[in-house]
Amino acid sequence: MKVLVLCTGNSCRSKMAKGLLQSFDPTLIVHSAGIKPAAEVNKYAIQVMAEIGITIGLTKPKSVNVYLNEEWDYVITVCGSANEFCPIFYGKVNHRVHIGFDDPSLVTGTEEQILEAFRHTRDKLKQRLFKFYEENLKEI
Repeated sequence: MKVLVLCTGNSCRSKMAKGLLQSFDPTLIVHSAGIKPAAEVNKYAIQVMAEIGITIGLTKPKSVNVYLNEEWDYVITVCGSANEFCPIFYGKVNHRVHIGFDDPSLVTGTEEQILEAFRHTRDKLKQRLFKFYEENLKEI
């Protein structure tokens, strides 16, 4: 099963989603990308994923353009912008799914408040993506 997860910057939600999906099933082929990739992965996303034993900061954010000619079982958008501006894929896409989440990098406040926003997003991603995995990706 081959999955591409998209968000705006590929610095937070899509990276977290990729790490979570791979933690559910290491045999899944999962990539993540952004419509407008950021320069680096968000430090808070790296931190909250490390708290649950998942490393996401080893690769730089990538542009969706890298993947447009490939075939995908699923293309999952995790933010409204990526859903709205999702490009046309030249390769075959069997299923396109939107599972939207608010951007925790927009939260302001103390360090702890920002971390809580990232933890909340991580936990919601985990919950919704695991359900999606169970219903659509898990091979019995």
